[in-house]
Amino acid sequence: MVRLPVERRRAERPHGPHSGPRRPWRRAVAQAFAACNRLLDRLPALHRHVQGAIRCTHDEVALRRGGRGLDGVRLAFLSDLHAGSCMREADLCRIFAQVAAEQPDLVLLGGDLINTREREITFYREALRLLRPPLGVYAVPGNHDHFFGTDIELWRLFLRDHGVRVLLDAGERVTRGGASLWLAGVDDLTEAGSDLEAALAGAAEGEPIVLLSHHPDFFVEASGAGVDLQLSGHTHGGQIRIFGWAPLTHSAHGYVEGFHERNGARLFVGRGVGVTLLPLRVGAPAQIAFLTLRVP
Repeated sequence: MVRLPVERRRAERPHGPHSGPRRPWRRAVAQAFAACNRLLDRLPALHRHVQGAIRCTHDEVALRRGGRGLDGVRLAFLSDLHAGSCMREADLCRIFAQVAAEQPDLVLLGGDLINTREREITFYREALRLLRPPLGVYAVPGNHDHFFGTDIELWRLFLRDHGVRVLLDAGERVTRGGASLWLAGVDDLTEAGSDLEAALAGAAEGEPIVLLSHHPDFFVEASGAGVDLQLSGHTHGGQIRIFGWAPLTHSAHGYVEGFHERNGARLFVGRGVGVTLLPLRVGAPAQIAFLTLRVP
């Protein structure tokens, strides 16, 4: 079983203007932005999402350990769909059909499935029926999924009833070809706190660990706790980048997009699929990431 070095975890807890527990004033700012988004949603011209702007990327990720049966396992990673604002049921169906056409072994949803309203989770009813990966569909919540407080039971139950396994500070063993990996997920860092020790409980010695964490800054902790690969979203890749510069990155450690490495562990930050507040992306196109695991 993987044991988390508690003293190190406390010393390296992510901190900064865009990470750590949500303070009351920051929650008030977030709710104000949500209110602005609801006003924009009333404009019919903004009820659209440019599907042609979504880029499918394909990368290989070498695991440090693991059985040969894991070699070639294909993960589809989507985050930040923000259903409700510029993302309706038909849009979600088109996106998920695109994912299904790639025939991934696992589909992983990295949080912020909804935008500003609890009922927006119901937009996934038809889209989720399109996904039938052999190793399952898994999800973790993001900060937007917690807009109505830390009780996200409706969100969790809806996903469970539609075939999605929600990993709230928990993990499950995924097996293929006689080999296994520990797939773990933590709750959102800013809205609910994340219990990595609980998520890793049950992982076997020498078993590769893939962690879902909506916030990429959690990598500071995960990289020192035996995690091989962390998948995150939250940043939207900046969403609006002007000459490579983004006014908001939502990472105190520079984890804005793509691959990063620390302590031998790897982090992949996806740009996400949807938008929030402003109905556009500049210099940070929407992304569906397909990752193929390789075992040395």
